[in-house]
Amino acid sequence: MTLLFHSASDDARAWTAELNRRLPDLEVRVTPDIGDPADITCALVWKPPPGLLAGLPNLRLILSLGAGVEPLLEDPTLPDVPLVRMVAAGLAEDMAGYVTMEVLRWQRHADAYAAQQRAGQWRQLPHRPAAEVRVGLLGLGELGAAAARALVALGFPVAGWSRTPRTLPGVTALHGPDGLATLLAGSDMLVCLLPLTPETRDILNRNTFAALPRGAVVINAGRGGHLVEEDLLAALESGHIAGASLDVFREEPLPAAHPLFGHPLVHLTPHVAGVTHPGPCADHVADTIRRHRAGDPLPNLVDRRRGY
Repeated sequence: MTLLFHSASDDARAWTAELNRRLPDLEVRVTPDIGDPADITCALVWKPPPGLLAGLPNLRLILSLGAGVEPLLEDPTLPDVPLVRMVAAGLAEDMAGYVTMEVLRWQRHADAYAAQQRAGQWRQLPHRPAAEVRVGLLGLGELGAAAARALVALGFPVAGWSRTPRTLPGVTALHGPDGLATLLAGSDMLVCLLPLTPETRDILNRNTFAALPRGAVVINAGRGGHLVEEDLLAALESGHIAGASLDVFREEPLPAAHPLFGHPLVHLTPHVAGVTHPGPCADHVADTIRRHRAGDPLPNLVDRRRGY
């Protein structure tokens, strides 16, 4: 069996080594060294160029290196074979760590203290205890659930919103339009971890920001297409939104001249909230390949109509 690996941001050597440890009979080829395209039966990819996968006549399985599959679904030539998104322990832990870090950043005034240190100032700033800071999570899938558990363990009141009803210990679970309105009205910090679908595109917009309490913070580690950047900048300018942490953007890399760069109330990271580490995530890939070989049901199979 031959697998094609393609990613401009992942370590192909590390992935090849980890996969070979788990599947010694698997041949891994890394773009652009495809060899005979007819040999390739599965692909492990992140943002492949349109048409790359269509040129593999015997492709039977596509595995995404990320939880998001929108870049793949936007390719009109994408072969009609099973598509599996990345949901692995390492990725969920990474995302939970990012969300926790950013919630604590704003709750404990981390940026303000860093500025004071640079200025040689010693001044204690009052902060609200975790029990008084309400966190609302948009998305209660694998990543959202991991983030929710981490925040609950630190004593934050957590509410979560999903497309369909879900239950999670210690979390107020909401769904539907009424549930979204309730979540927004009660969120001092709003965290977006939704998949990007026609229904969720532009969900972080002026109406959403207006529905949040004044002084709320917005954290987006879902998809760049969730955020209407102009609306956020206006909400920050008005003072209704006190700050934002952003890891994903409509255009990546974010242009250096973009107004979000250098904004005093915005903390940016370059799409690193949930990193697909080869060590812990290769188990998921190997297990999926074994299941596919055996004709067993595949985990985290993408429903192309829903977009995730």
